[in-house]
Amino acid sequence: MLTRALSSLGRWARARMAAAPWGSGLGLGRTVLALGTLGTLLATSPEVLMSPLSTGVVPPTCLGLTQAGVWCLVPAWHGEAARWLSVVVLLVTAAGWRPRITGLAHWYVSWSLIANVTIQDGGDQITTVLTLLLIPLTLTDPRRWHWQAPPAGRTGAGRVAAYVALLLIQVQVAVLYFQASVAKMGVAEWSDGTAMFYWLRHPTFGAPDWLRPLTDVITDSPVGVSLLTWSSIALEFALAVAILLRPPAKRLLLWAGLLFHDLIALTMGLISFDLAMSGALLLYLLPIGHQVRVPERLRRLVPGELPSWARRPASPPATVTARDLATS
Repeated sequence: MLTRALSSLGRWARARMAAAPWGSGLGLGRTVLALGTLGTLLATSPEVLMSPLSTGVVPPTCLGLTQAGVWCLVPAWHGEAARWLSVVVLLVTAAGWRPRITGLAHWYVSWSLIANVTIQDGGDQITTVLTLLLIPLTLTDPRRWHWQAPPAGRTGAGRVAAYVALLLIQVQVAVLYFQASVAKMGVAEWSDGTAMFYWLRHPTFGAPDWLRPLTDVITDSPVGVSLLTWSSIALEFALAVAILLRPPAKRLLLWAGLLFHDLIALTMGLISFDLAMSGALLLYLLPIGHQVRVPERLRRLVPGELPSWARRPASPPATVTARDLATS
């Protein structure tokens, strides 16, 4: 009976690993994550990044394992060297060159930021966790650019490791949204539907002046502020359970989640957090092995020939079937 169960599990797993996991959708997620950290470093001077702690400690913090961070190893010029070295790594990562090389470097730069620097947010922490979980995917990625389609017929332990890493990422993002939605219900302002009234009028994180006429009208209305507050919780919970849903529902929730975080960035200015969560959603909800294609209308606007990864194939590309995997 056990043998039969294991055999059924093996057939189930093989069928779901038929598509190679290294698609350009994965590359798009990596690019968005890299752009979030890149924007933080370009828009923030080292003096601000290294603001003294309330305890009087002057960063970078170099204690224990954190001594291995780039801001401790390359401290020259008050952090400028570490900053620009990180920028170069992030630019190369965002461009998509050699995932096998840039995957580990991307995680190291992200980890160094939260290990050594005092000015950071939840998006930086999320990026660090995701880039760590992406390492098995990038180390097994055979492509020169992460925009390319993976080579057909590539099987073996590397594919299994990549799929396990993707599954861990999906579980991590699902748990993140579940915790975010459930935890809000324990706060009186969220449960009674008034939280967005206070957030949108917050002196630091509130809506910008040019948006205040609109946000004030919405939050002055009991119905408007309640819908705004409770719909945020409902969407986060829906994103949490999206891991169990079929592709059409995932696609719809992907667009809803991206818009949700874009609106947060627009009203609260949390741009790096927006990019971190957008990258997380792409890794979470895009189909495994998804290839990003340039829409036909945009293709007509671009002179010359598009690169192969951006062109729609004339016929469906060859894929590895469950039978191929079983006989390999």
